[in-house]
Amino acid sequence: MYTKPRQGDLSFNSLLMQKLLLKNIKSLLSVYEHAPQKLAGAEMKQLPCIENAWLACEADRIVAYGRMDDFPGIMDWKELEVIDCSGKIVLPCFADSHTHIVYAGNREQEFVDRINGLSYEDIAKRGGGILNSAKKLRACSEDDLFEQAKARLREIISQGTGSVEIKSGYGLDLASELKMLRVIKRLKDLNWIPVKATFLGAHALPPEFTGNKQAYIDLIISEMLPAIAAEKLADFMDVFCEQGYFNADETTQLLEAGNKHGLKAKVHAEQMSHSNGIKAGVACGAISVDHLEYCNEADMEVLKNSSTMPTILPGAALFLSLQLPPARKMIDAGLAVAFASDFNPGSCPSGNMKVMMSLACIQYKLTPEEAINAMSINSAYAMNLQNEVGTITEGKLANLIITTEISSYGFLPYAFGTNLIDQLVISGKIWNND
Repeated sequence: MYTKPRQGDLSFNSLLMQKLLLKNIKSLLSVYEHAPQKLAGAEMKQLPCIENAWLACEADRIVAYGRMDDFPGIMDWKELEVIDCSGKIVLPCFADSHTHIVYAGNREQEFVDRINGLSYEDIAKRGGGILNSAKKLRACSEDDLFEQAKARLREIISQGTGSVEIKSGYGLDLASELKMLRVIKRLKDLNWIPVKATFLGAHALPPEFTGNKQAYIDLIISEMLPAIAAEKLADFMDVFCEQGYFNADETTQLLEAGNKHGLKAKVHAEQMSHSNGIKAGVACGAISVDHLEYCNEADMEVLKNSSTMPTILPGAALFLSLQLPPARKMIDAGLAVAFASDFNPGSCPSGNMKVMMSLACIQYKLTPEEAINAMSINSAYAMNLQNEVGTITEGKLANLIITTEISSYGFLPYAFGTNLIDQLVISGKIWNND
């Protein structure tokens, strides 16, 4: 356990204990002495920065930072592991609060089917969609599933993600849902980045329960939830509240059961239609409601009076050619908004959060400041990691992006197809993607 030094008291001897020191940082972004829990409305345009900055890490934590002009009396940099960040911007790693990266195989044929005119609903009725992933996953061993997911986790870290939520939901039976959640636990135990686990057994109705949805709901409540709680495999519980999947009353029934087992609620809400998922989620104390293509003004009023984080998934809306969620209206109405990737095999086969940032600015008209905040502090809040990641604050985890030499942070969403990451600091150490 370390004690955070005050900037003014930082001495040469204390700096000798640092494992890493970044110097000559062009701009250090999202700097807070006391970080807020989240940013809402006009606050999302705020992005406190230090120009010509330095930042010090000890063990896995941020312990000090400031202006180079005020650096505390060090003339000899050779005693430290030092990175010269001249011309480069440093910002917190992205927080991705909605992914499905534990899956088997892919669904590229469905992508081709949609190009040829089939809708997401048409594909699902033919046994595609979530049920296709469930069939593949049930046949996949836990070790194989882990290796596939591990590669995807390494991929998103290399693209700047420094914390992530991962859902189950492609098992749809007790053994397979437990298999998925155990894989997520193994990913968490790698200790690469913070990982949150979400149980999404109510993702679709498995074919063996066709015509008897309540029996499947009963199975989730009476068998799946107790087994998951016994192994402490999940942090959250999610439900796909949508026509043809689970309605608002069923969503409430399931989330209330999850709450009794200590699993805080999340909801896939208002994606393909308006199904009252936002209202159900807020009533159950959901930490987030996600997708929101059909969110309306009444829903926004419900969200204003809650602690629930509305979360936009721009990759899924793009990939499925859906109408865009009203993110701009939400922010203008005073709401906090998060953005996440929804990395999954069917509706968003990408976890590249920098691309999501560009979509946030190009399609949803967020400013670069709003987009950065939506994908860091607000997305961290959406998985209860806001006290651990999401800002440059003493005591927070040192998960940082060091950009290439760029003119300003506005260049990040502007150059939507360019990798602008020079190096990554993960848990206070330079990340080696090998």
